[in-house]
Amino acid sequence: MNKQLLQNDVQDFIRKNLKSDLSKLILKGSPFPDVSIQEIAAQIAGLKTAEKKLPTWFQTPGILFPPRLNLEQTSSEITAKYKASLVSGEKLIDITGGFGVDTFHFSKKAEKVQYCEINQELTEISGHNFEVLGADNINTHHTDGLQYLKTSSENFDWIFADPARRDEHGGKVFRLSDCQPDIPANLKLLFERSENILIKTSPLLDLSAGIEELESVAKIHIVAVENEVKELLWLLPKTPSEEVKVKTINFQKKGNQEFEAVLSTNTAEIEFSFPEKYLYEPNAAIMKSGSFAALAEVTGTKKLHINSHLFTSEQIKNFPGRCFEIIDTVEFSRKHLKKSFGGKKANITTRNFPESVAEIRNKLKIKDGGKDYLFFTTNLNEEKIVLLCRKV
Repeated sequence: MNKQLLQNDVQDFIRKNLKSDLSKLILKGSPFPDVSIQEIAAQIAGLKTAEKKLPTWFQTPGILFPPRLNLEQTSSEITAKYKASLVSGEKLIDITGGFGVDTFHFSKKAEKVQYCEINQELTEISGHNFEVLGADNINTHHTDGLQYLKTSSENFDWIFADPARRDEHGGKVFRLSDCQPDIPANLKLLFERSENILIKTSPLLDLSAGIEELESVAKIHIVAVENEVKELLWLLPKTPSEEVKVKTINFQKKGNQEFEAVLSTNTAEIEFSFPEKYLYEPNAAIMKSGSFAALAEVTGTKKLHINSHLFTSEQIKNFPGRCFEIIDTVEFSRKHLKKSFGGKKANITTRNFPESVAEIRNKLKIKDGGKDYLFFTTNLNEEKIVLLCRKV
């Protein structure tokens, strides 16, 4: 960490060049003898990323940013705040501290927080930022988090871990036992130091695989932002739970969508129907959960087909996803659709349909956009149909 980056004139230069073309700026070289242009460019790039992802870091003068990869892997502020809402108590330890975004927000909920990070540069940068942000209840440690737990006699109300999802060659891994640290192999140690464990994983991790590896899962939080699943959060109490609950949340500008149910893949009790007056498309967090039976029961909707994951009702319902009024239901016919929509605009979605959106647009010459929504899907009679809809 080059502390010369904190000089007022360097900080002013970084802020003034926020909108500059970095490749052109690098060619000009650094105007400061103790700071390289590459270091300046890295800070400008970090500041650009933080503007939307980490507004507190962006708005606070004197913040330093890590290399790009570390910043890409860190939580956004909106998801970090959500994680922090799940914990409480006197003491918490983050054994995979990283850039410290989660750690900082945990410090708002726990009285004392220990931050452990094996990367020395990240530890120094995060420690500096904690001071700038006024988080004086965080102690930083340049050490392996598991080793810290092994050598310390301290117990915690919560242990948090965000295992690195890359192997020693930089390739991505998805099983928890292949991540660093290996959480499944160290659960005994973690539960010796805490009654509660919170783990963040990639949204690509299969839920059943995670439950099998972690053994003691009580609840899974599926967190999406603007309908894109960002992370899975696993709550593990020391006393095993008889059932696993799943909570989905989709953060949106127009209001958050939340849903909670006991995790189950049982579809026996789902009611099916031909399209009624309204059509519903579950948000991405619901889709990840696979809780379609519980969703239908709680919302009072019916499923169009066991493989379509579209729902319908005669009366409008409060539903965690997009809601449409069905204007017309027609049998799939290229000739009819090309005549009705060829050259016009429509938003196209396919669910349980043999052709992709790109193929449909190309064959039917339908442009993207407009107020009309076309859902290409399959009904209960295994017939290919198209639902012409308008957003509610």
